[in-house]
Amino acid sequence: MAHSTEVRSAAEPEPESFSSQETRMPYHPPTSGMILRSRYKIIALVGQGGMGAVYKAEDLRLPGRICAVKEVRPDPGVTAELLQQTQEQFYREASILARLDHPNLPKVSDFFSDSGSDYLVMDYVPGSNLKELSDIAHRAGKFLEEEEVLGWTAQIFDALEYLHSRQPPILHRDIKPSNIKLTTEGLIKLVDFGLVKPLDLEDPSTLTIVRGMGSLPYTPLEQYGGDMGHTDGRSDIYALGATLYHLLTRRAPVTAQERFLREDSLETPRSLNAHISARTERVMLWAMAMHPAERPATISDLRQALMGSSPLYSSFSTTTASRRLDTWSTAIRANLGLVALAVVLLLLALWITMVPTTRTIIPPQSLGRTAHLLSSPGAVLPPLTWLLHRNM
Repeated sequence: MAHSTEVRSAAEPEPESFSSQETRMPYHPPTSGMILRSRYKIIALVGQGGMGAVYKAEDLRLPGRICAVKEVRPDPGVTAELLQQTQEQFYREASILARLDHPNLPKVSDFFSDSGSDYLVMDYVPGSNLKELSDIAHRAGKFLEEEEVLGWTAQIFDALEYLHSRQPPILHRDIKPSNIKLTTEGLIKLVDFGLVKPLDLEDPSTLTIVRGMGSLPYTPLEQYGGDMGHTDGRSDIYALGATLYHLLTRRAPVTAQERFLREDSLETPRSLNAHISARTERVMLWAMAMHPAERPATISDLRQALMGSSPLYSSFSTTTASRRLDTWSTAIRANLGLVALAVVLLLLALWITMVPTTRTIIPPQSLGRTAHLLSSPGAVLPPLTWLLHRNM
C-alpha cells in the first residue's frame, strides 16, 4: 500500500518519520479526474518540469473554487533516510509559505504528501504569463512597450521586497517570464511555488521557495553550486534582470555559464531593441552582473536605480566606455562657465602669439622710472589691455 501522510496546518506537529525499511510504490502521476486527499479533483496538467508538475484542480469542499496543485517529486534514487529528511523539511517550510500574504503572490492554502510526492495547494491564477505575451508581440513583429513592462516590474519589486524581508528571508530562485502571470485586472502574480530549502548548509536561517536549479537563461552562476553554492537576494535580482532582458528584447539572454566562458557573449539590450532607454539598459546589465558583489545589494536599490529620480551616474557601471561618456557629459554641463572661460583664454593666447608686434626701444631713463614705480609701495601693474595697446 502506498504511503500517504495527512495534511496538517502550520500549528500541527510534524509528520511521522518514514521507516528506513519502507518500500515505496512505483510513481504514478496524477491524471484528469483523480482525486487527491479526498478533496482536490485534478482537471488538467498546467505545466511540468524535471522536479514536478502543476495541476489545475477543483476543490470539492468549496464548490466553484479552482486551485493549483503543485507536485514536488523526490529523486528516484534517493534513500529512505534522505526521503524522510526531505519530507520533514517540506512540512516545516510549507507551513512558512502558508503564512505568506501578499497581493502579488498566490495564497498557499494546503500542503500534504501522498505516494511519496509532496503537494502544495494554492490559488489558481487565470490569465497569460509574460512569456506568452512576449511571444504574441514577437509574432506580430513588435516589442512590448517599455513603460508597460516597467509597470509590471514595479509589482514584482513589491513581491520580492516582501519575500526578502521575511524572517527568515525567502528567495524564489526561479524568476522568469513564464513564472509571472498577468490577471485580467492587471495584477501581476509571481507563481510556481515549490519546496523550499536552506540557502546555506552552515546558515539555515534563510529559505528558498523553489527546489532545483532554476531555468538556465535566468539563473546566476552561484546558483549552479547546488547545496554548496551560496545564494541570497542578489540571485533573485540577477533572475529579474534576465527576465527584463527577455521581455524587452524578445530574446532570452545567454546563460551565465556561457558568459563566464565568453565575456562578450551577451548582446547589449539596445542592440536588439533600439527603443529601450539607456537608463533601463544600464540597470538591466547591472542586475545581471556575473559576480553578486557587482549587482544591486537589495531589491530596493534596484527599484531606485530603475525608477527613482536620482542620477544614475557613479551608482553602477556596465561598460567602461559608457560610464566614462556619461561622467564627462555630466561634468561638462556642470562646469559650462569654466569651460567657456578656458576656451576664450585659449583663443586670446593664440591671437597674441600670431599677431606681429612692433619692437620699441625704451630709453634707459624710462626704464629707471618704470622700475622705480613698480618697486615703490602701492605700485599697481597696468591693465593687460593697456599693455597690449602700447605694443601694437
